[in-house]
Formats: sequence, C-alpha cells, structure tokens
Amino acid sequence: MKYSGWPEPGELVVGEIDEIADFGVFVDLDQYEDKRGLCHISEVASGWIKNVRDHVREGQTVVAKVLEVDQSSNQIDLSIKDVNEHQRKETIQDWKNERKADNWMLIALGEDVDDDRYTSVANALLREYDSLYDAFEASAIRGLEALEDVDLDDDAADSIVDAARDNVSVPYVDVTGYVDLESTAADGVDDVKAALEAAEGNGEIPDGVDLDVGYVGSPEYRIKVRAPDYKTAEDELEAAAERAREAIESAGGVGSFHRERREDDE
Repeated sequence: MKYSGWPEPGELVVGEIDEIADFGVFVDLDQYEDKRGLCHISEVASGWIKNVRDHVREGQTVVAKVLEVDQSSNQIDLSIKDVNEHQRKETIQDWKNERKADNWMLIALGEDVDDDRYTSVANALLREYDSLYDAFEASAIRGLEALEDVDLDDDAADSIVDAARDNVSVPYVDVTGYVDLESTAADGVDDVKAALEAAEGNGEIPDGVDLDVGYVGSPEYRIKVRAPDYKTAEDELEAAAERAREAIESAGGVGSFHRERREDDE
C-alpha cells in the first residue's frame, strides 16, 4: 500500500535510487505515490566524497531520513548518512513486513479487487492498528476478536482472518473454549473433577503446547490453549473438550462444548 500524501520531516523512508548526478542522488520513494526525493552529495555519506558512485548505485534500495518537504515545489530533501545501522535494519524490516501485508490483502480480497475496496478496508484496519502487518498478525492470533472494533463487513473480516491464519507466522496462538459438565449422581463432584483431569490430558499434552482448565461458574469451565500455530491450538482445544465430554458422559453425566462464554466474565 502506497500513501497518497507526503512524508514528514524526520521520518525514515525506503526508496530506490533511480538517478545519480554529480551533486547527489534521486530516490524514488517506495511508500509514497509519485514521490521522489533528492539526497545532496553532502548527505550521502560522512566525510569528503570524490565520486558519489563510490557510495551508492542506481537501483539500490536505501533508507533515508526526510530533512525538509516543500510541497509547493514538489521537493523532498533526504539524508542517507543520518540513518544509523540499527535504524536502517528496523526500517527495512518494517518495509518488508508491509510488503507482505500488501500481498495478504490481495489474498484476502482477491487479486482483482478494485482500488476503492482495497483502500476502504486498509484504512479501516489502519484506524485501529499501526500497520497492516500488525492487523494481520493480530488476526492470526486472535481471529475475528481482533477485528471487533474495525469497521469491516463480515466478508472482509472473515477473509482477512483466513488469509492471516494461512500466511502469518506468529510466535504463538491463544484460543479459548468452554465446556459445561453436569452430573446428578451422588458423587457427581468427583465425576466432574475426573472430567476436568481428562481435559488436562493426564500429562500427555504435546511439547510446545500449554493447556489450562479453570472454573468459571458451575457448570461452566474454561479451557485455554497456547500453541505454536492456529491449527495445533484448535486441535488441542477440541481434543481437550472431547476428553472432558467423554469422561463425564461415561459416568452418567452430561457434557457440551461451546466457544463463547454463556455469560460475561465477572
């Protein structure tokens, strides 16, 4: 996604050097539509520069700091030398992330999505998140819950979550579900405890997966799963709920699984 406006002084931008002159280099700004900046030779590198081509080349991707912006003359002054290595690496990573997010948007909305539809969805996400990448990462981790406050139609929200969970690598995923466990037997309390122990897996939960079962309010119990990816988390959640249901029903009780809490948490 390219911005239609202007960068701000002090902002770090990514661009491609498209022309080299004796007095400096021209940089085509990747993140802004139809915007080109000039980096004077004195701002290309520290120290005296005999030949600017000793320091940069045409087609090179660079990170530059915006020094001044003059919209009336369509001029953007840049500095390459004022960007340290840490800033350069961080800015390049953010830029790469946003390029990934652009591709995910096309996966979610379709390659033939019109500009107005793309812009509308993107702006809705950016009103709630700092970047499109952040929005997709949150959607991969939290699903539709991450988009509750985003002004999107159901089709767009569902498509974004599907694209996120198919494409975004996240360090972990948290999912939550609930089981209702009831027994009218004389030792029904023990039956419920046995069902909860069964849900916890009796020590046989796979490595890299954390599973926690907690009391919400009888007959409702919460199952939380943290796993490296969405599919594993969902599979382990459903397996835990099924173990609890089978255990309580084998003791003559009743069990059921649902994704949302019956009543709001206190």
